[in-house]
Amino acid sequence: MPRATFNFPAGFLWGSATAAHQVEGNNFNNDWWAWEQQEGRILNGDRSGKACDWWAGRWREDFDRAQDGWQNAHRFSVEWSRIQPEIDRWDEAALDKYRQMLLGLRERGMTAMITLHHFTNPLWLAEMGGWENDQVVDLFAAYARRTVEALKAHCQFWVTINEPNVYANAGYLGDGFPPGKKDIKAALKVLSNMVKGHAAAYTAIHEIQPDAQVGVAHHWRGFKAAKNSPFTSAVTRWHHKVFNDAFALTLKSGKFDAVQHKEDIPQARGTQDYFGLNYYTRDLVRFDLGKGGSMYTDRFFPKDADLSETGFIANDPEGFKEAIRWTNQFELPIYITENGCDDTKDDFRRRYLLQHIHAMWHMVSFNIPIKGYFHWSQVDNFEWERGWSQRFGLWALDPLTQIRTRRKSADLYAEICRTNAITSEAVEKFAPEVYDLIYPV
Repeated sequence: MPRATFNFPAGFLWGSATAAHQVEGNNFNNDWWAWEQQEGRILNGDRSGKACDWWAGRWREDFDRAQDGWQNAHRFSVEWSRIQPEIDRWDEAALDKYRQMLLGLRERGMTAMITLHHFTNPLWLAEMGGWENDQVVDLFAAYARRTVEALKAHCQFWVTINEPNVYANAGYLGDGFPPGKKDIKAALKVLSNMVKGHAAAYTAIHEIQPDAQVGVAHHWRGFKAAKNSPFTSAVTRWHHKVFNDAFALTLKSGKFDAVQHKEDIPQARGTQDYFGLNYYTRDLVRFDLGKGGSMYTDRFFPKDADLSETGFIANDPEGFKEAIRWTNQFELPIYITENGCDDTKDDFRRRYLLQHIHAMWHMVSFNIPIKGYFHWSQVDNFEWERGWSQRFGLWALDPLTQIRTRRKSADLYAEICRTNAITSEAVEKFAPEVYDLIYPV
């Protein structure tokens, strides 16, 4: 049986990632809380409720568990509607709560990465039209400025916006997010304004904190043509260009090109100090006239795919390599800002985790500058329109009792973080079914 250790570079960041609305609880003043109250919006009628009860202080125990698991970093988001509850009012008490969280990470020897926008908007902004309203650019920059001024002593890494492509797609092409529109023109307008909002925030942050590291957490999803036909090839290229390329390439070129919407945004050029990559899976794509509302596109997984228990994610580490190769075109340091899967039984997660981190090691060994990895997520949390139906945590959560239960994948990830490596002993212990894939004879 072959044995080997796959080592990562010294100083590599190993952490987990969370988002404010998904973990804080009782976030009454944003558009997602309002969305949850509407009939049929969330699977099984779920509500975020207390979520993981972080606003009441349970972040401390989850940070303790992360520290005990040898994690040296954590990515979390701040909630705009708490920091700016009204357009003309700032809440210093909320900023102080986030300051305490940052101090908590520092006390545990963990590097902080803060996300400024992770899907939620204050109600007052939603009532103005949200990211469809051009005023949002200056409003977002002002929010970024106020937040960074308050927290800069304890954080150097900033994510301006999480998954702008997912936000525009899910909220404006009918995929389950507020405001629940189906309007491609509006979707591309929102994406364009998010580019401008990011650029304005980037400039503001660097004025306040010149040595800050600022980027975007960009969701890359693979789209592979299911068959060789002109129409299938065309819709596959369209999805890749609009979903993967449009936002990201604008930050390199200053030219926004989403096929139906093209615009020069020169102020966005060069506004990334690192590239944040979120990767979960890839899709097969085919043209289908019956899918008019989905741009005549049917997306699915291969018949033999290794799927998570809800069928939401396929275990596709080769797709992760493809995502990293695509990311490397930007010639920036890379942080994997999200990667993970849903799995209550915790069997799928262990092989998914090992195979994806092994795929990442391959990319590092080809001198691609990956500097850190953040697993989604430390603890089960409220999964947006899917409610509590999916469990992504290294630790299980009962949202009614707030009891956390350690999963075996928490031990596996702790071993990876502790050794800064994948070892044959860890693979043999935690996911022997993939040993021959990671250590082929």
